[in-house]
Amino acid sequence: LPQTLAGKTVVVTGSLEGYSRDSAKEAIIERGGKAAGSVSKKTDYVVIGANAGSKAAKAEELGIPMLSETHFAQLLATGTI
Repeated sequence: LPQTLAGKTVVVTGSLEGYSRDSAKEAIIERGGKAAGSVSKKTDYVVIGANAGSKAAKAEELGIPMLSETHFAQLLATGTI
């Protein structure tokens, strides 16, 4: 797979329709990214699913781009949103 996420750290929060938590992490790792469990200043993107909680609030607080599942699919495919 193309390494569209090389050097990027992505956090997934909430439930996604097209991915389980594990398959979303796998998709990130397969494309060279790091699937982190918590949001920090080093996080590049936070993917927000249904019922997202404190991680969404933390991303907003830190000004980290928050992506919908549609944008996540685009990020995986192209490395940009």
